Amino acid sequence: MNSILKEDLENIYKNIEQESKKFENSNIFITGCCGFLGYYFLNFFNFYKEQLGINSIVAVDNFQVGKPHWLQEILKDGKIELEEFDIIDGDLSKISRDKSNSFVIHMASIASPVFYRKYPIKTIEANIWGLKRLLDDYKDESLRGFLFFSSSEIYGDPTPENIPTPETYRGNVNTIGPRACYDESKRFGETICYEYAKEYNLPIALARPFNNYGPGMKLGDKRVPADFAKAVINNEDIVILSDGKPTRTFCYISDAITGYLKVLLYGKFDVFNIGISKPEISILELARIYEAKAKKLFDYKGTVKYQVSDEKNYLTDNPNRRCPIITKAELLLNYKPEIFVEEGVERFLKYIVEEGIK
Repeated sequence: MNSILKEDLENIYKNIEQESKKFENSNIFITGCCGFLGYYFLNFFNFYKEQLGINSIVAVDNFQVGKPHWLQEILKDGKIELEEFDIIDGDLSKISRDKSNSFVIHMASIASPVFYRKYPIKTIEANIWGLKRLLDDYKDESLRGFLFFSSSEIYGDPTPENIPTPETYRGNVNTIGPRACYDESKRFGETICYEYAKEYNLPIALARPFNNYGPGMKLGDKRVPADFAKAVINNEDIVILSDGKPTRTFCYISDAITGYLKVLLYGKFDVFNIGISKPEISILELARIYEAKAKKLFDYKGTVKYQVSDEKNYLTDNPNRRCPIITKAELLLNYKPEIFVEEGVERFLKYIVEEGIK
């Protein structure tokens, strides 16, 4: 196993050890398992299945944006059952699984803006109809926890007085723009979860991720952390497709997965920002971090440049700032992100080099 990945998995386990007994004699069902986050979820459950006392792990994906190279390695142990399945219109009754004492993780949605703009209807259907079908399938079962991946994009472009942003902020979202298929379907997905939790007394919890990055990201993902990593690994210039001024906080993957598992295990309805609250840095500052770390690690020769994207809507409705208030998760979940962006970028690049990814 990649040394960076192994360290990350150990760190995740350490940070959820207090709640880990809740997994005993449970069955795990994961949708959209083959994306960036799925890489860590599947590796974690595969690595710690016995220690956690999990009975079965069933995962599904429709492979719409490709089948990742890492799947074969994870599946060879036989601990995880994987099926090709589309949550939008597939027949859930044909998925062989034990639905008793289940934890369900629903993340079957495209998250990269470039790709959800390419597949807007599919994005809407997965977050709304796929979610509803999944909740209907489990509403009468002995459900222990249901995690719906919402998004910090439900906040849209927050007004200045609402940054950093709490869970109580209601958002400033364009309902008919090029990002609306994702933003609005996540918002409606939250409403569906809220109503099902009330109607059927289901332990549904919502996570709103804030800018995750790290190992498992495809270098062709088209999100900024992946674009910058691809550039430095290939010894090419880092290209910024904006003026570099928008700001974000960047949450390293092991901290993010720790938060999501804590949300899954919470056991009742609520919503949590999951991310890191500092530092809030500009895209240019992020590019400079990649540049410096690449020079340190492998004598990178490139520099930072500005270009205009070939995609007409690349910057339309792009938020100017994105920074969470995570006090609620800190207090209720004992969530404490530990890896700041400079360390996280270095870990990401070391992982890529060790894997030999180009």
